[in-house]
Amino acid sequence: MDNKYKWPLMQNNVARRDLDAVIEHLKQDDPKLTHGPYVRKFEEDWSNWVGTKYSVMVNSGASANDLTMLILRELKGVGEVIVPGLTWVSDIASILHAGHTPVIVDISPDDLALDTESVLNAITEKTKAVFLTHILGFDGISDRLIQRLIELKIPLIEDVCESHGAMHGEKRLGSIGWISNFSFYYAHHMTTIEGGMINTNDPEVYNAARMMRSHGLVREAAFEEQKFNYVENHPDLNPDFIFAYPAHNMRPTEIGGILGLSQLPYLEGFVEQRKINFAKFLEILDPSVFQTDFKVEGNSNYAFTLILKDPNFNLRDDVERELRLDGFEFRRGLSGGGNQLRQPYMRRLGLKQSPETLKHVDHVHSFGWYLGNYPTLDENFFHELADTLNRI
Repeated sequence: MDNKYKWPLMQNNVARRDLDAVIEHLKQDDPKLTHGPYVRKFEEDWSNWVGTKYSVMVNSGASANDLTMLILRELKGVGEVIVPGLTWVSDIASILHAGHTPVIVDISPDDLALDTESVLNAITEKTKAVFLTHILGFDGISDRLIQRLIELKIPLIEDVCESHGAMHGEKRLGSIGWISNFSFYYAHHMTTIEGGMINTNDPEVYNAARMMRSHGLVREAAFEEQKFNYVENHPDLNPDFIFAYPAHNMRPTEIGGILGLSQLPYLEGFVEQRKINFAKFLEILDPSVFQTDFKVEGNSNYAFTLILKDPNFNLRDDVERELRLDGFEFRRGLSGGGNQLRQPYMRRLGLKQSPETLKHVDHVHSFGWYLGNYPTLDENFFHELADTLNRI
């Protein structure tokens, strides 16, 4: 990470014990480096932690997004996918890569995730899925949305890349939708440096994900029956090289598996400390200037969300100037840099939808930031941030 900041977005996310675990593995005469038993063990433990039957590790959260949209195409067909305008680029990119059409809708201000009524109003006969992003550790699902999608038989896909350990009622996020995606990038709740995970309770999804992360190879299938059927139906092919899908190489490494296994036992504690930190953060905000009425129940905040209550470009510039002066690293626009409809890749698609139609997303785009929240923050951070904000 960039050391020029006194308070960076993340620090100390790889502990000495994690490095020691990797070193012990590398000391072997011939250590396995591509995915193997450590990855399989991490997948098993991660499934147990999240609360799903199956996990498939991949090389990044973005790859998890891509693979999910490809699986949607193969199992449900091509169509429209409803997605928020406030999300990471890989969510919308994955929709485009798989040949689906993104339908961009607004967010709810209290949890920064898809607005339920906007989603329901956007559903058509072409809708194949709703791809919901849990932003920065908030629980972004409503019971009304869950129930209505069940009634309409439209799958919910969860992007939980920024929200490890957040809860919706008694369930962890990532255990509710048809498929869910996680990221283990360095700056997230836990890390395998790069890395991601797909979670599901659907054996058909699990089987497809296993093959599609490895070029579509049938030998990577999860179930022997599928392997047998492909071999029987294609006697002219070498059983080791039967490709069920035109897929990619998204395989993880054993080093990632080792790091995941080393960090997972501590994740619950990381999550609890982030919750404590976020409560302290909200206490220092002036509610007449900054938004404080977030949906905090079940949160697992990846970052501190600093959002002006009212549009004010002069105040925005003052906030950024003072944060920089006092060494606070920040990102304007929250996840993905704000309103994706304003990005060049979206404009090239020729969409007729104006960025201004996403009222709440557009406000965050210009008047919202996030700052780093991590377990090793001390009281000095909160005292100094309070001094900085009170000076504006």
